[in-house]
Amino acid sequence: MSNFKRETQSEGVAPYFRSELTKYLRNLFKKEGIVDAEGNDYNIYKDGLKIYTTIDLNYQRLAEKALQDHMEWNQKRYFRVWKNMDPWTYEADSLQLVIRKEILSRNVKASDRYLNLRNSFLADITNSIREDFKDLPLSDNVIKALIKIDQKSSSFKNQIALSKVKAKHQSDYQKLLSQENWSELRSKFEELQDAFDQEFKKDKIKMKVFDYNEEREKEVEMTPFDSVRYHNQHLQAGLLAVEPQTGYIKAWVGGVNHKYFKYDHVNSRRQVGSTIKPFVYATAISLQGISPCQEFEDIQYSIAPGDGNFDLNDQWSPANADENFTGNMYNLWQGLLYSKNSITVRLVKEMGNVEVIRELLDNVGISNSERYDNGRLVVPKVPSISLGAMDLSLVEMTGAYTTFANNGNYTEPIFVKRIEDKNGKVIYTGVPERKLALNPMYNAVMLEMLKNNVGSGYGLGVKTPVGGKTGTTNDYADGWFMGVTPNLIIGTWVGGDDKWIRFLTLDDGQGFIMARPIVQNFIKSLEKDTLVDYDASNKFPKPPRGFYELVDCDRYKQIKPEEEQAQTLNQKVQLDVFDDDEFDEELEEEMMEELEEELEGELEEELGEELEELEFEEELEEKTKEKTKEKEGGGGGI
Repeated sequence: MSNFKRETQSEGVAPYFRSELTKYLRNLFKKEGIVDAEGNDYNIYKDGLKIYTTIDLNYQRLAEKALQDHMEWNQKRYFRVWKNMDPWTYEADSLQLVIRKEILSRNVKASDRYLNLRNSFLADITNSIREDFKDLPLSDNVIKALIKIDQKSSSFKNQIALSKVKAKHQSDYQKLLSQENWSELRSKFEELQDAFDQEFKKDKIKMKVFDYNEEREKEVEMTPFDSVRYHNQHLQAGLLAVEPQTGYIKAWVGGVNHKYFKYDHVNSRRQVGSTIKPFVYATAISLQGISPCQEFEDIQYSIAPGDGNFDLNDQWSPANADENFTGNMYNLWQGLLYSKNSITVRLVKEMGNVEVIRELLDNVGISNSERYDNGRLVVPKVPSISLGAMDLSLVEMTGAYTTFANNGNYTEPIFVKRIEDKNGKVIYTGVPERKLALNPMYNAVMLEMLKNNVGSGYGLGVKTPVGGKTGTTNDYADGWFMGVTPNLIIGTWVGGDDKWIRFLTLDDGQGFIMARPIVQNFIKSLEKDTLVDYDASNKFPKPPRGFYELVDCDRYKQIKPEEEQAQTLNQKVQLDVFDDDEFDEELEEEMMEELEEELEGELEEELGEELEELEFEEELEEKTKEKTKEKEGGGGGI
């Protein structure tokens, strides 16, 4: 027995997945009415059930390492950015200060330390109250609300409107306020607050906290309150890898460390940003007949009240991510590659409504009818959804992206293959939903666009054929990358649990920097590990006939970012739009000289390339004519 070591839920492989699996099984048995031979509910811990999941332990091991390695790098950058700064007060107005303080307090009071302290003060009196009022909610927020009502500084109507108490419990709370138990509860609660301030905020104690060292924790001296702040300032992440043909989830990483951060980020919803744009483009190409080669100007577009069928009350005029408009012409390849909001908005204007987008999303597993508890649609009927202004989960996003790798067929992600009882009888078989969501021709176009996004200078440096799309939301609160390979869809999200736990610039906080390397490193590790059943030579489905004619627009006419920056700088010089203190005269002259040299060099290079191409085409034409004559002379044909 001296060698016995009890393992916790947080130890071992896939702790987030195992935790979610337990919840899933309870709901599944209830939903499907799965019971034993005597008609009794199964006990998932004691009844000898065998659960066969889709998780590949080799994939899981490599996914966890890829995520943790990059998150360590992200976290070091975060602490550097926020050194000597407070995210709970940074750029916060009076309302934000209240909100952030309340959420921090809520996080503190969700800790085991506080729950134990609360139990020591309130357990007896709350148990006594529940003898008369069974299951009556008595959270801290409820007690605080009742104190305000008791003091006549608020009313039930106001507290119900603020969602502090529920209307259905009002009569019970009114009865409670007239009983002696209420006086004791209020007194004990006030004692608890004093004890909380003393124990959490005043005395530093030795404790272990999370760290990205080999042991994944370190010993420090700090107050319990500061330890909550410390842990809340850790960026979180989620990764999901799905086989598009079967829907099998091969790897599920819900966070950076299950022992210290129990909240799963695979099923949680976060704003998706530009990762939704491929579905907007797919709608425009497939339903509106817009050519992927059609060009639109990079300027600010607006949708005003009364335009189309958008049903807007206010004008909507979104900016690009960098808040600049170049005035350049972009086709759809370039618009998606550089994630220009302007081009997406123009496409939405061409469509005249968002219902067509919502219908496609519904076909790829993102329900257009699902609502939150408050009745609000998860995918609202507003044009801002085209830029990702909606909260979705990694499960929904990876499921939607299976369409692109699967010839236009959506496959629902699943993680349970089958369940057997203790005698080996199969009592459940997992069968994913499958359906054709996008015409294979237009799907092939979108797949080529996604491959174009990670081609050229943006490559992932892997052998596997791959496409992808980044996503970054307002204030860099969320960074996404969706990777598409022939046999694996990999989605990853990075951000703070609270949206003010974030980077402060696009260079630091975009999905390209925060999330994309996780997918990149995961694919590289799959290719290198000989123990893994992974074939980097697999190919995407062959596109239908007529595809190449549809996509041949001078090979997408890519503009390199540095060329676009030079063009923008040249326009600024011509328009004299620099701020007075942006450059001094000497620096401006130097930049002008460099710009002129650069533009001259580019012009010479472009002319040289054009001459070479022209000479090559003339030579090819002559050779073709010669070959044609030879074949015609010999009685053959071309």
